[in-house]
Amino acid sequence: MTTAVLPETAPVRIGIHRTTLEDLIQVARHRRPVVIDEAVFEVMEPSRNWLQGVVDSMGPGKDTPPIYSINTGFGSLAGRRAFAEPADAAELSRRLVLSNAAGVGRYVDEEVVRATMLIRIVSLTQGFSGIRPEIVTTLVDMLNAGVCPAIPEYGSLGASGDLIPLAHVAIVMSRPHTGEDIELDSGEAMLEGKVVSGIKAMAAAGIERLPLGAKDGLALLNGTSFSAAQAALALYDAQNLLETAQITAAMSIEALMGFGDAFIDELHQARGQRGQIEVAARIRELLAGSTLIDGNATTDPVRQPPQDAYSLRCVPQVFGPIKDTLAFAAGILENEINAATDNPLIFPSLPDTRKLKAVSGGNFHAEYVAFAADFISIAVTEIGSITERRLFRLDDGTLNRGLPDMLIDSEQTGMDCGYMLPQYLAAALVSDCKTLAHPDSVDSIPTCANQEDHVSMANNAGRHTRQIVANIESVVGIELLMAAQALELRLGLEATADARLSPAAAAALALVRGTSSDDGRPIDHIRADVVMYPRIRKALELVHDGTVVDTVNQALAG
Repeated sequence: MTTAVLPETAPVRIGIHRTTLEDLIQVARHRRPVVIDEAVFEVMEPSRNWLQGVVDSMGPGKDTPPIYSINTGFGSLAGRRAFAEPADAAELSRRLVLSNAAGVGRYVDEEVVRATMLIRIVSLTQGFSGIRPEIVTTLVDMLNAGVCPAIPEYGSLGASGDLIPLAHVAIVMSRPHTGEDIELDSGEAMLEGKVVSGIKAMAAAGIERLPLGAKDGLALLNGTSFSAAQAALALYDAQNLLETAQITAAMSIEALMGFGDAFIDELHQARGQRGQIEVAARIRELLAGSTLIDGNATTDPVRQPPQDAYSLRCVPQVFGPIKDTLAFAAGILENEINAATDNPLIFPSLPDTRKLKAVSGGNFHAEYVAFAADFISIAVTEIGSITERRLFRLDDGTLNRGLPDMLIDSEQTGMDCGYMLPQYLAAALVSDCKTLAHPDSVDSIPTCANQEDHVSMANNAGRHTRQIVANIESVVGIELLMAAQALELRLGLEATADARLSPAAAAALALVRGTSSDDGRPIDHIRADVVMYPRIRKALELVHDGTVVDTVNQALAG
């Protein structure tokens, strides 16, 4: 049933190994195909067989106890048997999907949808959900064919699972068990840039929509997949952003003729914090070969005292904990990608003394994801906060050690603003992040007649962290532009005309100057004001897609 994949593209295989963050990025962002290992279906079979036995036991005159989500209502309506007729189990799943598809707001990016679908597939194939194999193979077919359900950004509380967002996926792939399949009740999906019905999108892809069976509806909806998708995508970009920010920070330190003492290894070993030690080592690597840096482990500094402002001197002490925090979040989120998070979960291996193999718990509660997203938000905001302080210092003629005000050597002082306004933009973006970084995980509003009386708000945390990362990518992109301008200005001064840049700074500078901005014009050294937004947009692209890191790493390796 699974759609064939292109032979030249190795698919991500579900079931052999744990799914990694890199796997998720490949599927979500680069549309790498997915296949399910056949062994997975054997893992799924015991829970499915137990569930089928329960359904077979239902019917008039049969005393089947209420089993949550199989023959009962949901949330505060649990605990009472909703019906006795086996066919109604399928109708229960269908009605759940219809009622839960209630989101509002803009449609989230395709990569979020694809990441969500992948995580849901991985979760359902852990073997504890009792669903039919056709459910996961249909999701795989949708991914491989590019079917993208339209998911509104608002609706999930990050507990009881991401019910509303996941319902907007389930409604596209499912149809009624009996009766007419109404197009208005098939959800929405993106097709060739337009919003169409789920029926049209699935027909265009040649994929049959499925009737849902017992528990299928809740298994599709009840999990952390949507919140985890947003947090995981943000994490990946945050890790790249931190690597890029170390490069642009080193460029600024070099342009400002910073002191090397702050990065000597012994200093950082004395504190013993892993991230700090690693960042200091990276800064030393990035600054190596520069004659603009004053002092190092083998050479005394010339100027006294050998102390820079904190935004230069304390980069390891700020970026180090950020690196450690992102690593901590990565461990949480990779676990969550591979977790079974619906409810109830079915464990046929429980002792025979327990007849009810369906265990009700709270794996759908996304506190882990909410904490991870909040921590990422706080950490990335700090990347922007310290970076913006270096931008301010680069612009200020009283702080930048002899460079012109606003980094522009204008023929008429006051005629040109130079890089004044990019620093304004950075300040606005960082301020926005300080608001967005307020932790969502400390909020909770009870729902469902107080049955669901504590929720994680992980969806809000995920949305906010993605915006924070996007904001700070722009801030670091601005530093890339301003540091490049500052380095050239420094080399243009008589006192430092013979200075030698580090290979890392030279490579980053060459990248900037060899790149055309969004309007087609080169990102050149400015001596008079030019329109800035095309340059800033292109710098953002160089940061976001990893080009800055790749370019510098290649230069250092060569």
